[in-house]
Amino acid sequence: MDKELDRIINHIKEMNGNSSDINVRYFNIHKEKVAFMFLESVASDDKISNYLGKSLSINVRSKKNIFENLFDNINNTIPNSKVKIINTYDDIFYHLSSGFTCIFVDGFDKCITLETKALLDRSITEASSEPVLKGPKDCFIENILANMGLIRKRIKDSNLYFDETKVGKRTKTKVVISYINDIVDKKQVDKLKEKLNKIDIDGIIDSNYIKELLSNQKSFLPRVISTERPDVVSMGLLNGKIAIMVENTPYVLLLPTVFADFFNSSEDYYTKPFNASFTIILRYIAFFIAILVPAIYIAVTTFNMEVVPSSLLISFSIQKESVPFPTIIEILILIIAYEILREADTRKPQIMGASISIVGALILGEAAVSAGIISPIVVIIISVSAVSGMGFNDPDITNAIRTWRILFMLAACLFGLIGIVILFIVFVTQLASIEVLGTPFLSPLSPFSLKDFKNSITRFPQQSIKTRPTYFNKKNINRIGSEK
Repeated sequence: MDKELDRIINHIKEMNGNSSDINVRYFNIHKEKVAFMFLESVASDDKISNYLGKSLSINVRSKKNIFENLFDNINNTIPNSKVKIINTYDDIFYHLSSGFTCIFVDGFDKCITLETKALLDRSITEASSEPVLKGPKDCFIENILANMGLIRKRIKDSNLYFDETKVGKRTKTKVVISYINDIVDKKQVDKLKEKLNKIDIDGIIDSNYIKELLSNQKSFLPRVISTERPDVVSMGLLNGKIAIMVENTPYVLLLPTVFADFFNSSEDYYTKPFNASFTIILRYIAFFIAILVPAIYIAVTTFNMEVVPSSLLISFSIQKESVPFPTIIEILILIIAYEILREADTRKPQIMGASISIVGALILGEAAVSAGIISPIVVIIISVSAVSGMGFNDPDITNAIRTWRILFMLAACLFGLIGIVILFIVFVTQLASIEVLGTPFLSPLSPFSLKDFKNSITRFPQQSIKTRPTYFNKKNINRIGSEK
């Protein structure tokens, strides 16, 4: 970094192509040239005028070492902002882009940075993608400090750690790893930090970048939970998981993750144990209905007709009599039409959702059957499969259901029920082969733990859940009756 003030200012402007949001103001202290620079797009002009301007207007008493006296003056008169001294151009521009104001003194090869961020974030609102019927209504936002605060206010423990790093050569995005130090497995934390440090990419725009870069194993099913609800993250931390918060995104990643996590919800702990247990079991049933029912229909009507009662088979044949397509084509037409409508409903504004639903019902229902393109039983089969898949609001698990549904359909089309059985064995084998930070994905089923398995498929009363899941970590597992 240069010592001459004009060279410093010109170099920073050239670094950013003389962007229109760069603002520089000059003044003198004891006949020495002083300047402060900020980016109008991310800094608050009011804060600069009200606080920094008043602080700099106070005369520095000593003419010697004006820089040090100026730093002390700012540090003492503006105690509620971050004040740092930096000495590289990269650090200067990073702080400018983060909403800081940089103060330069002619003849010094360093500068003072003062936090003057503008409020560019939305307020804390109710979660949009994870609706809550009974439970906390707040959700994460794009401000990483606010997200840390939402966790802090739930877990007031000195063992709650936040470790910050930067990822992305150009974006230099803040990534914060959060965990409870005396619960988490330190090996998992070290392994995760190592993976983050190895990421070599231009920029991180959203937490899903991190999610994809960490998921190097090939699998259709997601292996990292992405959530915008602080209560979900807090529960995960208390169970020994690690949270990853990324700057400028409202979604926090939670890992390690096991298969059972996608069938449990934080709301299960806000309702009666019996009702929650019934709902959890219902989700498991819905998952397998969603991926298997269309394939089973194809198999029993194409290859394995002997397993269907004669009266039912005759009913199927009568309904299919006017349909010119094979069963697999018939189902594929309906599934593709449903997926197109689902995507349209997702992308369109809410005000247009009702009209899309009406058109979808007319096309996929009465009109398609009346035209002889689709048989009524196929409409029922696909409707049951689609509705079962709607029990999951995570887009990753929904997309995985869609993929496996089609794979099972193709297996059924080629080999019948035998193909379904073979592919199901492949499906289970693939799940059993996945590990997330050293934790088997099928835990607690494989390796089997009876106590943890019961807690994953049912919800016991709070007073009965005395330990945390042992497949994440085996130290400090007591939830009730533990001593600190």
